[in-house]
Amino acid sequence: MVQMSVAGSSQESSESWQQPSGTVPARKNALAVVALILGIVACVLFWTVIGGILIGLIAVVLGIIAAVKARKGRAPHHAMAIIGAVLGALALIASVIIVAVGVSILNSSEFKNFNDCVQHANSQAARDQCTKDFKQDATN
Repeated sequence: MVQMSVAGSSQESSESWQQPSGTVPARKNALAVVALILGIVACVLFWTVIGGILIGLIAVVLGIIAAVKARKGRAPHHAMAIIGAVLGALALIASVIIVAVGVSILNSSEFKNFNDCVQHANSQAARDQCTKDFKQDATN
């Protein structure tokens, strides 16, 4: 009699853990989660080309794909996808601005004069004077 109750309870417990055949398994939107994580990483590393531009661009693309899937009802986490895309876009914009400013400084005539001065300087005092001249030219 004890064996029957144990067998009966094990049968009941295994049935209670089974999913009814009419329910749909929970849908997941891994792209939204990845877009959010990459968007946060891109915001932290926006000052680097790989962090801001590459990771930011990937976050934007994945965020848009995840948001479209969520809007069509095929996946959840619509807001998470949008936040990931927005963070990626902000990091991308900031990184592009930093790269543009850096390129404009490196291509400026003041920097070229400074570089030429440093290459022809024979002593530390001459290099220090080049630095002083560059700072003065850059502020004027």
